[in-house]
Amino acid sequence: MYQERVQLAVDLRKQGYNCCQCVVGAFGDLYGFTREQSLAMSSAFGHGIGGMKDICGAAMGLFMLAGLETGTTRPKDPEGQGRVNKLVQELAQEFVRRNGALRCGDLLALPKPPAPETPNPDAEGKYYLNPCILKIQISAEIWCETLDRLRKA
Repeated sequence: MYQERVQLAVDLRKQGYNCCQCVVGAFGDLYGFTREQSLAMSSAFGHGIGGMKDICGAAMGLFMLAGLETGTTRPKDPEGQGRVNKLVQELAQEFVRRNGALRCGDLLALPKPPAPETPNPDAEGKYYLNPCILKIQISAEIWCETLDRLRKA
């Protein structure tokens, strides 16, 4: 099941969705969201949060999923907030370990992988080698591993 979700995240990118949408869109149904709801709620976090090249959208997708999986809905819930904060910090650390950085701008400045990736148009319709597909795939794999760990505990 999980490998299909990793492939779905990659396929969503090939359709033109941003990094956060790809990660959340591949898993949102596990939390009761339709594909359209998943894509809409994550649409503002792509391209480094609203195109600002800040935190990578694929990582933001991980953090959104962490909130859906372990987040709190109660006000003044330090235990619940601590639980989700801990998970987000672990996810961020693993993302950096596998990708080298957390910020979109930093990731785009890193050397490109040796194998060419799928061309993908930017906002102006220009094609470029897309380093983001690998970040999306890695993020989906991290979330699959995290779900295995959390749901076995």
